[in-house]
Amino acid sequence: MNRLSISAKAWSALLAASALTLGACAGSARAAPCGSSEAGFRQWLDEVKRDAAAQGVSQRTLDAALTGVTYDHAVIGRDRGQRIFHLSFEKFSSRLVTPARLNKARALLQRHAALLARIEARYGVPGAVLVAIWGLETGFGADNGRFRTMQALATLAYDCRRSAQFHEELNHALRIVERGDMSPAQMRGDWAGEIGQTQFMPSSYLQYGVDFDGDGRRDLIRSTADALASTANFLKGKGWRSGAGWNEGEPNFAILLEWNQARVYVKTIALLATKLTGAP
Repeated sequence: MNRLSISAKAWSALLAASALTLGACAGSARAAPCGSSEAGFRQWLDEVKRDAAAQGVSQRTLDAALTGVTYDHAVIGRDRGQRIFHLSFEKFSSRLVTPARLNKARALLQRHAALLARIEARYGVPGAVLVAIWGLETGFGADNGRFRTMQALATLAYDCRRSAQFHEELNHALRIVERGDMSPAQMRGDWAGEIGQTQFMPSSYLQYGVDFDGDGRRDLIRSTADALASTANFLKGKGWRSGAGWNEGEPNFAILLEWNQARVYVKTIALLATKLTGAP
């Protein structure tokens, strides 16, 4: 999320991923033991490939996605060094809701007014909320992340801290490639495997990603329409109430906590969205 740390949204998706498991992902996770160092990673990855093939993933997808994948020390370092969510709301929000970001958000809200109106008509989520999330997650798509998604997920799936959850996310990422939404080379994002202009974990990508621009693919990296509509679809799927408020104490604040469990971050989304509506 905006390159600050793993979003608690990623952790939320990992907790929910078991409900989305297709086939025998959990069995695959048991078949390939985790590790706490680089030693053993290559052997582990070979087991992952065999397990995925047994679950119906094509050899073409496996070769494209996992050939050349190595243990990524930078990913492990980022996983061990999370600090940002311990800031106070005042300090956290002042870092993110800057005059420059607010001005850019207002300009994009106007530029994409027709698109955002169509999204709100379908999903009930106001454009101000979507633009706020877009801006805070990736600077409005300017920085989606530079980590190779497959390598990041494989590294975290091998690591023993949350191996089973990230193994499932790796399987979901393989399914994204298998169905043709993106190639592995296009799948670059944050270090925890989040993808696209609003940073979806692969499990959420599969469940909530939509093709809103009608080009036949759900492309949350290059298509602003797909990214924003998918974000709205996520929020609607979690229970977003059209016309209700989103600040703390209002009905949709709890839905934003489904997007990201860090309350300080969600309060910052709500603050930026409220400013975009012109409210004091």
